Amino acid sequence: MGNALWLLRVADKGRASAAGTIHDYIYPCPMDQGVMQRWGVTPAEFEEALQRNPTDEMLYDWFAQRVAEDNVRVANDWLLHERTENLDRQDAEEGAAVEHR
Repeated sequence: MGNALWLLRVADKGRASAAGTIHDYIYPCPMDQGVMQRWGVTPAEFEEALQRNPTDEMLYDWFAQRVAEDNVRVANDWLLHERTENLDRQDAEEGAAVEHR
């Protein structure tokens, strides 16, 4: 959502965890934690934001006010350049076609 690459994924996982429907996913996994750290948001802050902002649009409004654009860029760069193997493995596990980045 917006240009925060991991935001909707971590929001879905956080909501599923809170609802007890996360199944075999892990929240917050090391990738979630790495992105949040670069955003400057703790898992506890994010979980509170999920509770207070039940829609994706509301959550994004909170996120855009809370997280500096430079932090979003740093998190995106970390995902796309340092965590490429993790993303490819995750895509393969979830049945998505893996493209070379």
